[in-house]
Amino acid sequence: MTWAWIGFIAFVFVMLALDLGVFHKKNTELSLKEALTWCVIWVTLAMLFNLGVYFWMGKKPALEFLTGYLIEESLSIDNLFVFLMVFSYFKVPKIYQHGVLFIGILSALIMRAIFISGGIALIHQFEWIIYVFGAFLIFTGIKMVTSENKEIHPEKSIFFKLITRAVPVHPEFEGDKYFAKINGKWHITKLFMVLMVIEATDLIFAFDSIPAVIAITQDTFIVYTSNIFAILGLRSLYFALAKITDWFHYIKYALCVILVFVGTKMLIAGYYKIPVLVSLAVIAVVLLISVLASLYWPKKDIVKDE
Repeated sequence: MTWAWIGFIAFVFVMLALDLGVFHKKNTELSLKEALTWCVIWVTLAMLFNLGVYFWMGKKPALEFLTGYLIEESLSIDNLFVFLMVFSYFKVPKIYQHGVLFIGILSALIMRAIFISGGIALIHQFEWIIYVFGAFLIFTGIKMVTSENKEIHPEKSIFFKLITRAVPVHPEFEGDKYFAKINGKWHITKLFMVLMVIEATDLIFAFDSIPAVIAITQDTFIVYTSNIFAILGLRSLYFALAKITDWFHYIKYALCVILVFVGTKMLIAGYYKIPVLVSLAVIAVVLLISVLASLYWPKKDIVKDE
């Protein structure tokens, strides 16, 4: 298993190096075609890895990986809507958004490892914690519906205010720089503040997504790899979603249903364990229904534009 961990981490860093050093050396905005192409590449790599899990570890771990990956990928969509609002709020030029998301992925690799190992350790040490996770997921799913129309104001958060009080902030963009020397004194730029908000958002997102996958399996390798494969495809999915976000407006409700379902699965785990295949089927069907509903009943403003 040690070699599996080493091989996977090496693969991740090679892909990130190729991404940053070869395919996206310059700050450019991804077209819809490029974004969708990269989405297909990352999903294909995830499925090939899933096939490897099937032959190496067996059918059950392979199904657990696929279910975990599907949960993470679907929950990522909600996170991406927040990214869209943050970038829009701060008026971040699209050519700089790729770099911010890339750094976000690097930090997510570390944060997820800590969260996953900590979460699984807590469950092994205190079995009752799984009920806390389950209740939290149900609460999050319900809250997602009740707060869907609320606007985001990052500058009002405690996190934002603490940073601006601790260090001097330059309220403008200085190209793709995160630090700038103004009047002989170093300041953090507006882009750095955006990065911090994105990092905080991903941290909050991890509190939802990781318990959701732990409900499927407590195998650290499966939980981590399914998380990371979903994260690796996050940037390309973001740029694709940014261009077609209004087409699938019912997906948000599907995510609410998925969180409530997974939370319920955790709460009843002591009495009845829902098979992984059933969980996979429920999640896939819920997502499919939301996509079909979005296409069949599009937003009125989209219909008018067409």
